[in-house]
Amino acid sequence: MEGSQNKSNTSSVNNFQSLSEQIRRLCAKIGICFALMIFLALLVILIGFGNIGQKNTYAQYPDDVYFMDYNVSNLSSSTKNEEIKLGYEIFRNTPIHIGPKQKDSTKIFAGNNLACASCHINGGTKPYAAPLIGVVKRFPQFRGRENKMGTIEERINGCMERSMNGKMMPESAIEMKALVAYMDWLGRAAPSHGKIEGQGFLKMEIPERAVDLAHGESVFIKHCVLCHGADGQGQKLPESDLYLYPPLWGADSYNNGAGMTRVITAAQFIKANMPYGTTFDNPILTDEEAYDVAGYINQKTRPTKPNREIDFPDLVKKPVSTPYGPYVDPFPEKQHQLGPFQPIMDYYQKNHQINKSK
Repeated sequence: MEGSQNKSNTSSVNNFQSLSEQIRRLCAKIGICFALMIFLALLVILIGFGNIGQKNTYAQYPDDVYFMDYNVSNLSSSTKNEEIKLGYEIFRNTPIHIGPKQKDSTKIFAGNNLACASCHINGGTKPYAAPLIGVVKRFPQFRGRENKMGTIEERINGCMERSMNGKMMPESAIEMKALVAYMDWLGRAAPSHGKIEGQGFLKMEIPERAVDLAHGESVFIKHCVLCHGADGQGQKLPESDLYLYPPLWGADSYNNGAGMTRVITAAQFIKANMPYGTTFDNPILTDEEAYDVAGYINQKTRPTKPNREIDFPDLVKKPVSTPYGPYVDPFPEKQHQLGPFQPIMDYYQKNHQINKSK
């Protein structure tokens, strides 16, 4: 009887130990699963913030100034703020105020139906789309095209005569003052020197070859036709003569004296901003695709800028991809239009000790 009781006790102990071992193992498995769940949750969060699985070449925004509120509708009502709002309205709907759709002929300065916003995207606040944040503070500024220090008003008039294919606007004009007021307001959080990360255009590796026009055409068909049309003439807003997407060549586009006619400049703009929706930190086109499609677009017919030959009084300062002469180097106009550009850059480095990048 006593032996049976001992066996029963021993069996109970063994069962208890077995149960304890099972519980211990189960707890260990639960602990591992819980730890794994925490790890996976953290991984998802990190991926969502772009810290894992993405290239860290660029930050989401290259400068804190882009986080400011640039919505003019949030401005209170005051004389100064109304001027800023007018500047924004002119910026967005340029043809109506100072272009061909303006009924008062004395106020027509832009010669085409592009808007300032056609190139300066998101009201001039998009990184690497020639943002205008801080631009007023960067003037007076030396300009090689005129070979002198220039004012912000003179720079705006440079756009009027080239990108807008028009004529100079008086510096005293209400429209000029409103545009400057808007740009000045954009730069309210910029440092005193006006320089910010993301200004200008995105740097890229320039292919060491001439533009491949056939490849450029295929890139255009694949990525650009949807918005700009097979004929490159853009799309207009419904029930409006204003452009939703601007023309890239033809009578209503920028003329052949504009900075965008330089292949390198156009390629840098395209790389960071096109096709529509592209951002500088997630480009869709490769450097070679942007380069070739820029060359393809700029070989198309567009208005002629009068007196281009007097641009760059000091020809040594002329960008290598300026598509029109005269030049102070031995390279033909076609090479200045389509490259390869490295031999031209090497020439200026060797003979003039100038490091040119555009």
